[in-house]
Amino acid sequence: MDTTALRSAYGRLLDVAAMPDLGDAGDGGWNADQILAHLISVDAAIAAVALGVVSGSRPTFDNRITLATWNLDRIIAEHSGRAELIDHVRSQATVLCDIADQLNGEATSVPVPSLILSNDALVLDQPIPLAALIDGLAEDHVPVHAQQLLDLRVPILGHS
Repeated sequence: MDTTALRSAYGRLLDVAAMPDLGDAGDGGWNADQILAHLISVDAAIAAVALGVVSGSRPTFDNRITLATWNLDRIIAEHSGRAELIDHVRSQATVLCDIADQLNGEATSVPVPSLILSNDALVLDQPIPLAALIDGLAEDHVPVHAQQLLDLRVPILGHS
């Protein structure tokens, strides 16, 4: 599998996450630490699915645990601050990409029953090829969260 786009998407996200002026969401949404914790959880879950496919099992992907406040709080509490969360996202994304790089066509075409929610709305409830699950990170998931982080930037007085 080619992970060039995914690695690039993570590079951009990590650059944004390292910005010093990230505040809280004005709409009561996730803060930067919660977004990073969510990414850690999603990447671990998808890496586990990919490894499960390679092992011969037929795992499912259900992102509800990656959205659970108690789980995000647990992940945040396990880190000493934002820099450590960013480092964990970086290493977790590297692990996921390294696994995906080694997937052959047979593995990437295995259908993975998937349940994906976003903002309490059902996005997907059907099997999709493992490749589509991983590619969806680069095409949508990571860029959306990079923009979400950018939207948390606190305006500096005198600058727009």
